[in-house]
Amino acid sequence: MNTYIVLLRGINVGGRNKLLMKELIVILEELGCVNVKTIIQSGNVVLQSNNNKAAELSENISQAINQQYDFEPHVHILTTKDLQQAIDNNPFPDAKLDPNTLHFGFLEAIPSLPNLVKLEDLKVPSESYQLINKVFYLNAPDGIGRSKLAAQSEKALGVSMTSRNWRTVEKIQDMLRALEKR
Repeated sequence: MNTYIVLLRGINVGGRNKLLMKELIVILEELGCVNVKTIIQSGNVVLQSNNNKAAELSENISQAINQQYDFEPHVHILTTKDLQQAIDNNPFPDAKLDPNTLHFGFLEAIPSLPNLVKLEDLKVPSESYQLINKVFYLNAPDGIGRSKLAAQSEKALGVSMTSRNWRTVEKIQDMLRALEKR
């Protein structure tokens, strides 16, 4: 049995692509997933599956949602090892003190030609970022709501990305620990 972290992008934002977590759980269980747990309404899930192919599971989840709700969210899947590596590689450990300022941008792949000049041009002096493997770390003490770097980093990286703040990453990690104790 494989344990996965499923991150859905673009659901329950601004009244669009509405999907209740209890309905998402039913979809996932119909796909054969077990021990499905969600956190907040933005599509953060920890589950177990016999499927050894994360990309296949991602596609199956996206298609199942599309069949029932007529929208196809991007579904990004991490292994527990992926998440732990992202946490261990965090280049901004002091940012954890204000968990809403530190963001982990989980990338679909390692960017082959990231536009680093564009990223630097978008960055304001209070912001810092670092790209490590498949994670774009962003420390934005002034918030991401007005951050041009946060808004345009995916385009500059050239790879699909879904971001979570440190508080959410911690909650996902707590869910994984609870699952391991079962």
